[in-house]
Amino acid sequence: MYPLVRELAADGIPVTVTCRVLKLARQPYYRWLAAPITPRMLQQAHLANALFDAHRDDPEFGHRLLGDEARAWGHRACDRTVWRICSTNRWWSVFGKKRGANGKKPGPPAHDDLVRREFTAAAANRLWLTDITEHPTAEGKLYLCAIKDLFSGRIVGYSMSSRMRSQLAVDALASAVARRGGGVNGCVVHSDRGSQFRSRRFLDELRRHHLVGSMGQVASAGDNAAMESFFSLLQKNVLDRRCWATRAELRLAIITWIEKTYHRRRRQARLGRLTPIEYETINSTQVALAA
Repeated sequence: MYPLVRELAADGIPVTVTCRVLKLARQPYYRWLAAPITPRMLQQAHLANALFDAHRDDPEFGHRLLGDEARAWGHRACDRTVWRICSTNRWWSVFGKKRGANGKKPGPPAHDDLVRREFTAAAANRLWLTDITEHPTAEGKLYLCAIKDLFSGRIVGYSMSSRMRSQLAVDALASAVARRGGGVNGCVVHSDRGSQFRSRRFLDELRRHHLVGSMGQVASAGDNAAMESFFSLLQKNVLDRRCWATRAELRLAIITWIEKTYHRRRRQARLGRLTPIEYETINSTQVALAA
């Protein structure tokens, strides 16, 4: 603001009036006018130049090593000051992650939260929950995206891949629609704010099948607790039971547990001690008889 005060003073507007309007004190302005560039600013500029020279010569150095180089050249600065200058100018080590550019910060929601932790559904294909989990193998990580129908707890769609891309979520949604056939129009698909669920391809898939998107809040596992409970069961019953050598081996174990054990043998108290398949079969029969 001080250059503005100086320019207005040159046009004939008194400094007192300008400072009163801009709510500035006059004494700091006159100190700045006498010395626009302070010794501290010069010191910071020389330090920044030294850090830039060190970064240009050794791009693999982090801010601590850059600070050591600058101090060896006679500059005085703590690691925190060095980090602030390097962070402001984005002088990152080539081996480190660039802060703010690694895609880890949750983006804005693509949908409103239509569930609000009310994990109930009056019928099948009214509310689906989805999320992604991962588990290591000797070959590398295997990612699983699953979709759960909250009415019966059945996993209506899932897909697995060695990479966590948007296609993983799209394939899971496509498998759920294919398995359910018709009657999915207007079904709410609830997820977190992961980039896979905010991707253009996933949103296009929702619109193509006339599904309604819903998203929980950032860093709030309770907003998708019913899906987290399924992943917890999977973790205890499959993933943590042994060390997995290959992705194919783990993939087969996950499919076997979901289709054979979880769907057809694991009885749930909220379903009246029925399995998801039994619960859906009984309720679909009752609806057909009522019709």
